[in-house]
Amino acid sequence: MSSPAAARGRRLGPRRRKGVLVLHIVTAGAWIGIDVVLAVLVFTALLTDNARTAAVSYQALGLFAIWPLLSAGLVCLASGIVLGLGTKYGLVRYWWVAVKLVINVVFVLLVPLALQPTVTAAVRHGRGLTTGEPLTFAITELIFPPVVSPAGLLIAVILAVYKPWGRIRKGRS
Repeated sequence: MSSPAAARGRRLGPRRRKGVLVLHIVTAGAWIGIDVVLAVLVFTALLTDNARTAAVSYQALGLFAIWPLLSAGLVCLASGIVLGLGTKYGLVRYWWVAVKLVINVVFVLLVPLALQPTVTAAVRHGRGLTTGEPLTFAITELIFPPVVSPAGLLIAVILAVYKPWGRIRKGRS
């Protein structure tokens, strides 16, 4: 059993905690911003009658959808884990932190597992459109991610601000 002094020794000092918190907030904001860019590209491709505009939108998805999202999500996850381990909130001590952790892990995993194959197909289709191939890709497959991800990230931000639900287990701290 570790003593309270040992537990305090693992905590982040105020300066380091603030630095990691800034990194966490900035990467979460970047993640939301990248989702907004994805939404603009997806809805532009969906709503335009201009094949060239659709082609550029499809191809631009390849620039914004995978590596920037994955990078922002992983840095946000890592900084969140550091904050969880280095502060009184812990990783699974409070419901709001555990829910944020689940949201982050699920969304980060969805980028390479679910989003990447669809984006790769969209980019390929965008290249085909520039050479005059007919429209064959259903952009509606990409509506879900830029709607659900910002909503989930907004929930995570709300949880971080309001800190609802209290401790997962009552008892010793």
